[in-house]
Amino acid sequence: MFGNVIQEKEDYLASIDEKRSEMIKIAETEGLTGGLTIKASQELDHLLNAYRRYLRKKTYDTIS
Repeated sequence: MFGNVIQEKEDYLASIDEKRSEMIKIAETEGLTGGLTIKASQELDHLLNAYRRYLRKKTYDTIS
């Protein structure tokens, strides 16, 4: 049970780290206001929000 939870968390964090690195590389060539940078930033925001929802659900499930 806990192994699956740990793996899910690690998967989220790996995806977030990968997207953040991608966004930084894009920003270095496209600039901070470039369309591709903004798109990558929005994708990172989506991943971060999904991770927060995941943590909130796991916390709620633990309390219940």
